[in-house]
Amino acid sequence: MTTPLPDAAARPVPWVAPALYLAVLLGGLYYGIVGDEPQGPARTAGFAGGLALLLALELVERRRYPVRTPARPAVAFLTARAALFVVVTVFAAAGLSCALFVLLPFTAYFAFGRRAAIALGMACAGLVIGWIAFSVPGWYVDAESVSDLLMFGLGLALAISMAAVAVGEQEARARLAAYAERVAQLSAAGERTRLAREIHDSLGHHLTAIAIQLEKARAFRDRDRASADRAVADAQWSADRALDEVRQSVRALRDAAEPFSLSAALTDLVRHINGNRLTVTLDVAGAETGYAVASLTALYRAAQEGLTNAYRHASAAHASVSVAYGESSARLVVTDDGRGLPGPATSAGFGLRRMRERIELLGGHTDVESEPGAGTVITVTVPRLPAADNVLPEPAR
Repeated sequence: MTTPLPDAAARPVPWVAPALYLAVLLGGLYYGIVGDEPQGPARTAGFAGGLALLLALELVERRRYPVRTPARPAVAFLTARAALFVVVTVFAAAGLSCALFVLLPFTAYFAFGRRAAIALGMACAGLVIGWIAFSVPGWYVDAESVSDLLMFGLGLALAISMAAVAVGEQEARARLAAYAERVAQLSAAGERTRLAREIHDSLGHHLTAIAIQLEKARAFRDRDRASADRAVADAQWSADRALDEVRQSVRALRDAAEPFSLSAALTDLVRHINGNRLTVTLDVAGAETGYAVASLTALYRAAQEGLTNAYRHASAAHASVSVAYGESSARLVVTDDGRGLPGPATSAGFGLRRMRERIELLGGHTDVESEPGAGTVITVTVPRLPAADNVLPEPAR
């Protein structure tokens, strides 16, 4: 059985019935004028009146049920149509009025499905065969009668096929609408996830650093004034960076986001860190053209995490950042000469774990090599995604 039409769908091909009524009316009137047998005023009135009642029935059904007719009323309307079809056929002078019966399976298809339409079509074919057999003696050897019967069968097949196509189209539209709604929901969920990740990796990172530096400044305020002042300066720098990134995020949400350049972002990051107890060198090879913004942003966050750890936790004096863009992937390497991680690289802190998760979501890989007193090397590789995957316009600077 055919899946019922969605409630939001419009009534399928509403012009078919009125067009057929008009064709039968014009054909009947024409045959009554030029035919061999005069039709007479009474018969013409009955013929035209039956078609007028059919049109009125059509309008009543559409006004009462604009979208689709429920099952019980549909049975009543189909019965009324069948009775009026018989009336019109009795009063008609031409056999063209038999074409009206193709509307019964056509209409039934939308209310009851394919099986009911086929069954009703077979019943209509049997009714027409019976009518021809009753009214035309020896009809099976009469070429005109057999031709009319074959044309009626073809009309039934076309009517049921048209109904099937109309129902299939509306079901496809309903599925497409449901799919579009699902895509919109997933897009909204993805955007919420992206914003949450960006707030954590950007603003959360800086706020955590500010809290640590201010705690350090308070602890060293009386014992080491220079260290306390340096911690306050570091906190101020982190606060400035956090404010810049918040402004960038708001500007990206409100207006069209500016094209993100990883090279420019890394240059800015190195410039702010360089010379403040840590010397950083930057080397970029290749062109970042064709890489998704999500991949470039992830590399920036990795560099940010690595340099922050070198500057604040590893007491490094020198660090280097190198980026190499290849045809299929891009590699970022952050190296420092600090005291290294306190434990195995697999047990790194939350920042490194979060960075690793972010890279893995993009299909990339993260490798952390560190030994106590021998510095740390962070290597991050991300694939070159197609332009269609460039769907995360995240502000990073």
